[in-house]
Amino acid sequence: MIDEIDRKIIDILQDDCNQAISIVAEKINLSVSACHRRISILEEKGVIKKYTAQIDPKSLGYNVTFLVEVSLESQSDEILSKFEKAAILQPEVLTCYLTTGSADYILMVAAKDTSHYEHIYRQKIATLPHVSRIQSSLIMKHVKEWRGYPAL
Repeated sequence: MIDEIDRKIIDILQDDCNQAISIVAEKINLSVSACHRRISILEEKGVIKKYTAQIDPKSLGYNVTFLVEVSLESQSDEILSKFEKAAILQPEVLTCYLTTGSADYILMVAAKDTSHYEHIYRQKIATLPHVSRIQSSLIMKHVKEWRGYPAL
């Protein structure tokens, strides 16, 4: 069971997981040992799955991002599994979601520029197993980027 103190810890760590435990503890008026214990329990329970660094994509040369809707020939378990296994192997595919609606999957794809995306589209996405339709949308501006789940 996650209580209000755990929610505060989660909120603080989602904002900046690189903070010292002593700083997190101070922000929520806990002793360092109690804060450390709670964080350890959240990790053990799988509430906190991992810690990551948020990288500026442009610093790595990725200047554009596309949302790509992919429809498959059929939705059998075998076809869905084949597509997912192949999509996971594409390094430019940042995320892959099985969805409801007009497309079977929505991918977030990073590219250096539109020419690079054309190469990814033709050589990688279009060649994934059982693809029947692809619809791409260029993300023009990140209005709100995901920073974590609301602690409620």
